[in-house]
Amino acid sequence: MKRIFGALKAYPFALFCLAVFALLVVLALLAPWITPQNPYDNAAVDFFDASLPPGTEAGTGEFIYLLGTDALGRDLYSAILYGLRITLLVAGSASLIALCVGVLAGLVAAYAGGWADTIIMRLVDIKLGFPTILVALTVMAVVGTGLGNLIFALAFAQWPYYARTTRSAALVEVSQEYIEAARSLELPPWRILMRHLLPNSISPILVVLTLQLAHAVAIEASLSFLGLGTSIEEPSLGLLIANGSREILSGHTWQLIWPGVALVLLIFSVNVFGDRFRRVLNPKEA
Repeated sequence: MKRIFGALKAYPFALFCLAVFALLVVLALLAPWITPQNPYDNAAVDFFDASLPPGTEAGTGEFIYLLGTDALGRDLYSAILYGLRITLLVAGSASLIALCVGVLAGLVAAYAGGWADTIIMRLVDIKLGFPTILVALTVMAVVGTGLGNLIFALAFAQWPYYARTTRSAALVEVSQEYIEAARSLELPPWRILMRHLLPNSISPILVVLTLQLAHAVAIEASLSFLGLGTSIEEPSLGLLIANGSREILSGHTWQLIWPGVALVLLIFSVNVFGDRFRRVLNPKEA
């Protein structure tokens, strides 16, 4: 890891993007303590303060709406940070589940070979023949809306990317002498996979994780924008953008702009860092 971060010093903008992403994560985690209002608590929301422009003082006089309010009277600054929590929770959970399933499938396909490899990779090929968002939309249509179903849909749509990458990296290692030695010692297959094969195949998997995390954020926002994601009581950034887009003709542009800026910063920072991370691990692609 020290070597990787040393190599990343050649890409200062990538480190800046990593810092931006880390800042967004910290702000999301600290949202209950650094926001003046819980936007999900109806008792704390004053509907008479709906659609107030940025810098307006709250009706109670306790604080100022730094970014204005939305059509429901919620402090937009608070709603964005709470929405960021939902977006990161959904995208992060889905990415981790997809990572675990895909990595396990890829390792088994590379190590076992034969019919196991054929079945797993044919399933991967079938899935990769369709756009990820289309697969997620289909799953959501079957299982319904809700936070848990949204995480499941994203994980189901993304695991093949991890499986294919893992299999490709593991195939190079399977023919190495240390794997043959582990087999000759009759070590359990799970131990060979987890203790020997996975650690030596981890680099490209980490690159896919960074890029697919940004992809998961974008898909979650798209599904929420279409009304198939999070509930209106606990909106993510995508749903906040959807709500703000309905206020454009009324001139309340801040309701769309600020959630959009937060979403763009999140996706852009992860994508740029992931791209530079890929170049560090594989300089031939630079």
